[in-house]
Amino acid sequence: MRPLPAADPGNPDIRSATWYLLWLAGRIAWPLSAAAFCGMLWLGSQALMPVVIREAIDEGLVPGDMNAVLTWAAVLLGLGVVQAVSGTVRRRLNMYNSLSAGFRTVQLVVRQANLLGSTLERRVDEGELMSLGTSDMNALGSAFDIVGRAVGAVISVVLVAVVLLDQSATLGMMLIVAVPAIVLTMGYTLRPLHRRQSDYRDLQGELNSRLTDVVAGLRVLRGVGGEIPFARSYRERSQRVRKAGSRVAGAEALIRGAQVLLPGLLVGTVTWVGARAALTGAVTPGELVAFYAYAAFLVEPLGTFTETADRFARAHVAARRAVALLAMEPKSVPATDFRPVDTPIAELIDETSGFTVTSGTFHLVVAPSADAVWLADRLGGYTDAPVRLDGRLLSGLPPDEVRRRILVVDNRARLFRGSLRVALDPHGTAEDTAITEALRVASAEDVVALLPDGLDTEITADGRRFSGGQRQRLVLARAVLADPDVLIVVDPTSAVDAHTEDVISRRLRAARSGRTTVLVSSSPLLLDHADTVSFLRERRVAATGTHRELLAADADYRLVIQRETGETAPATTPSTRLATRGSGE
Repeated sequence: MRPLPAADPGNPDIRSATWYLLWLAGRIAWPLSAAAFCGMLWLGSQALMPVVIREAIDEGLVPGDMNAVLTWAAVLLGLGVVQAVSGTVRRRLNMYNSLSAGFRTVQLVVRQANLLGSTLERRVDEGELMSLGTSDMNALGSAFDIVGRAVGAVISVVLVAVVLLDQSATLGMMLIVAVPAIVLTMGYTLRPLHRRQSDYRDLQGELNSRLTDVVAGLRVLRGVGGEIPFARSYRERSQRVRKAGSRVAGAEALIRGAQVLLPGLLVGTVTWVGARAALTGAVTPGELVAFYAYAAFLVEPLGTFTETADRFARAHVAARRAVALLAMEPKSVPATDFRPVDTPIAELIDETSGFTVTSGTFHLVVAPSADAVWLADRLGGYTDAPVRLDGRLLSGLPPDEVRRRILVVDNRARLFRGSLRVALDPHGTAEDTAITEALRVASAEDVVALLPDGLDTEITADGRRFSGGQRQRLVLARAVLADPDVLIVVDPTSAVDAHTEDVISRRLRAARSGRTTVLVSSSPLLLDHADTVSFLRERRVAATGTHRELLAADADYRLVIQRETGETAPATTPSTRLATRGSGE
């Protein structure tokens, strides 16, 4: 497969599903042409076999000339060899074209997902992406799989029509009229199938999204006793998909029946007309055999025509889904003469909320959970918000530069399938000592110690073998190992116990010394280690200071912290629990 052009990100010139199918055909033009040529040889050699049989009968068997019989038998054998070889090569090329079209679509979808970045999950369901990479990929591939046979079917029908016109004008004209009529009739029956397939595809994508949600949140559902209602909802939706699939199957059954009935009627008619012509002496015995052979042969190319229409109808539905994703515009970056620099970041300011973090500080933010993610996305450059990095808008900087300087970790962070070493160090550049130190900072050494192969242990998608607290610590270790200029973490210790939380807070502060760290959390243990605390109220910074200063001065802040700790002590001084929770390593 030829690589996708590097200067063609997402192929933004895609206009429609039909254009996309043509674009895919252009990417594999040579193997597609070779498959068409082999298909022409494959079915063309079959179309010539009745002619050879006719000559063997009329010139050899009827007059008793065995030399002629042997000669025509050798020709028939040669056609069989051509058919076998061309059929084998055609099948191999068809498989290549099928896989190439399908996986090229997957390449485009994955690259488009990378270009869309964090906006992808807000615009496309996970189930939709999963369907694009499975059923839609197969539908697109199967359309290009049949191209070789379709071209061969067209050529063979033309050959049969020419031969029949030469032998019998009536049969030749019948074929010329009947074949287009059958194709048009089958095309008409494909209309309801196309519509039903589109509806089925919509419901299937929706069901996949629901299944993804249930599987990902099964532990949470069981915790709140919600698995039964969600299972009932999934069952109801799956029944809707089943009914839609039954409607598709009904339309397909009609088409399959027509594929047998209409060519069968043509075969019967050709045989009947040929037999009457033989009785009157208008045709020779060899020509009568050839008529029947042609009639039987026509079943295959006519079936190929309807199968081609069916497959391309499915591919058109799949292509429309792919085009809808590929047409989404990624976040645009205005032209700039910005040049990457290695000097530390001096200041990061969100103009809307009024939040400011200076270089090298260990800064805590207290905010409601929804506002916490909102602020983290803004500070990380995942939106077009007016956030300035050393005076320059993040939205005006190259995304790669923003990602290099600022790292955001929230509760949506994942561990990917593969070895734990690769999950922690995707670039493979860190030494074992650095990985071990990052694990120590995140208090995750015990997690690795329990694994059978240590860092080389294979983990499942999203690290499902780990508990919530273990997974949270491993994600934090990965962030520490990345060592960005600005590290922004949302609720880094929400799933760990108080002792582990205290250890992490002290080690993280020491490890990030000289680097800018922003933690969004209302945990008193983390707040007590902060250089500065910002308190957000209604997405605006309402107060800034140290944890103890805010406890003494801001009643709303005290309420938030009391809800976190369960304390009801007077707010003027820190409670004993705030001062002593987690007594050390």
